[in-house]
Amino acid sequence: MRLLSERRSAELVSDELALAAAREAFLAARDGATFPVVAGHGIDPANRFTVKSGAMATAAGVKIGSYWPGNDALGLARHGSVVVVLDQGTGRVAAVVEAAAANAYRTAAADALAVQTLARADARVLTVIGTGHQALHEARAVSRTRPFGTVLIAGRRQDAADAMARRLRQVTTASVEVAGIEDGCRAADVLVTATTARQPLFAAEWIRPGTHISAMGADAAGKQELPAGLYGRGRLFCDLTGQSRAIGEFQHAPRTAAITPLGDVLHGTSAGRTGDDEITVFDSSGFALQDLALAVALLARDAQTTAGGR
Repeated sequence: MRLLSERRSAELVSDELALAAAREAFLAARDGATFPVVAGHGIDPANRFTVKSGAMATAAGVKIGSYWPGNDALGLARHGSVVVVLDQGTGRVAAVVEAAAANAYRTAAADALAVQTLARADARVLTVIGTGHQALHEARAVSRTRPFGTVLIAGRRQDAADAMARRLRQVTTASVEVAGIEDGCRAADVLVTATTARQPLFAAEWIRPGTHISAMGADAAGKQELPAGLYGRGRLFCDLTGQSRAIGEFQHAPRTAAITPLGDVLHGTSAGRTGDDEITVFDSSGFALQDLALAVALLARDAQTTAGGR
């Protein structure tokens, strides 16, 4: 059995590796298998975890994502992530990959892949709503998919938005500015939402024709970032339709709304963007094949770099 520690997976991960793994996972979603998400908590209900599982040609297994808010007092990250990869021939554990830092890359890569696939080729203004740890990863990863001239950071707290803008300027050549949420939405060619919101972050009428939106915050019942009015204006895309309907952003969409898996667009069996004035909306609820593909990629890179050092 192989073990990749948190420290090692953090050394190995990159935006390029995560994006390639995301593409593999979305392509595999059509023929692979995923299973219902299991949510649980520790003895203290504030300590929560989820289990996502699945199988595809290259791997089978589970990802355990944890959120322990009391870790702050211990000097540890609140979020944890462990991927257990099974040997598909024997069912024995083939590898365990600790991947909390890598998980942020994995999540951002899905939204970056959607932007790469669905956003207008001439998109130049990226707006990110959110100022937390994941929002920074989203802004960095998505900003690499188009030659954005401007990245706007919007949040409820000015100090947090200013701090994120300073950090982002260190990793992008685009002009990074802080904007109000309404101004940021009205200016956006691409809008990314990365929050823990339980109510809409903006009004539907603030979104211009031709905008692409990638929303990643909804991953449990009751979470919501997008206004219901948006669904009558744009075409909807997601990672897994059933999961998006159950715990993702589209739990709030009309039951009659048509939702297209992004993997179908990548396979060429469904249309992506069909016009420059079309609004496209992608919901990323996160699925196990992303975690498995990323774990396999990390294990392969570890083997390559270890062999290369001999």
